[in-house]
Amino acid sequence: MSVSSRFETSQARPTLEGAGVQLHRAFGFQDPTELDPFLLFDDFRGDHPDMFEKGFPWHPHRGIETITYVLSGSVDHTDSLGNTGTLGAGDVQWMTAGSGIMHQEMPHGNAKGQMHGFQLWANLPSSLKMTAPRYQDVDAKEIPEITDDDGTRVKVIVGDFWGKSGPVDGIAADPQYLDISVPAGVKKTFKLSHHRRSFAYVYEGDAAFADASTPTGILLEKEVGGEEVNIRDMSGNRTLVRFGASDSVTVQAGAQGVRFLLISGQPLQEPVAWHGPIVMNTRAELMQAVKDLRNGTFIKPAH
Repeated sequence: MSVSSRFETSQARPTLEGAGVQLHRAFGFQDPTELDPFLLFDDFRGDHPDMFEKGFPWHPHRGIETITYVLSGSVDHTDSLGNTGTLGAGDVQWMTAGSGIMHQEMPHGNAKGQMHGFQLWANLPSSLKMTAPRYQDVDAKEIPEITDDDGTRVKVIVGDFWGKSGPVDGIAADPQYLDISVPAGVKKTFKLSHHRRSFAYVYEGDAAFADASTPTGILLEKEVGGEEVNIRDMSGNRTLVRFGASDSVTVQAGAQGVRFLLISGQPLQEPVAWHGPIVMNTRAELMQAVKDLRNGTFIKPAH
């Protein structure tokens, strides 16, 4: 639903993925220019193992980076290069697929059988499409968390924020990836860059999001002291909020508070040839990737 020239909101859609994982897709497999350099965002959560334990068996990736962030439960991963590991609650994995990798991801519930995590796909520029694959596995304890005087908490996964730097680095899209909690009733303004593509994903509680600049025809509300501020309808659980050209956004948390991801990146502005988990620049490159899969040359030797 279009709210203004600066905001669009939409609900994540129920989707069945992998071998039968029930998840919600906020965006993906659509016009790749809309949130360039980001291609897809999935919210996978469930209260019973039947919803997710069939997992994501062996599948290929080429030309992209996948970012997995686990809130509860765990994800076991294995790949064609011999890497194995487990992501626990609060852990992050940033995988650069580059020239190609085969891997599998198998979610498991916590002691109560619950699992919750996110996966974001970021595109790679043409110059790095065929780079060597690499992983950045980050333990929860390595991620800096800042608490402001009003109780707002921010985990800095990637990028710089409030004097802290996230532990993930060397990412082509120069992203910022923040996990933000704003207490009930608190209003907070966060800086954005109008040169970057930015979005928020609300996954707990609700909040009103407002452009912090001059009101532009959306709902007006009287602030304490009489000043008018522009807010929009409350965005709740599993809501994607896309920001246009704006230098900042104001968040007014609802009665239960709000927790959301705030993510931005530098657009690549390159052509996209896309087939599932393989994203190249031209159809010829895409067809070559499919040919490589068929003839067993998809995984390139390390140099």
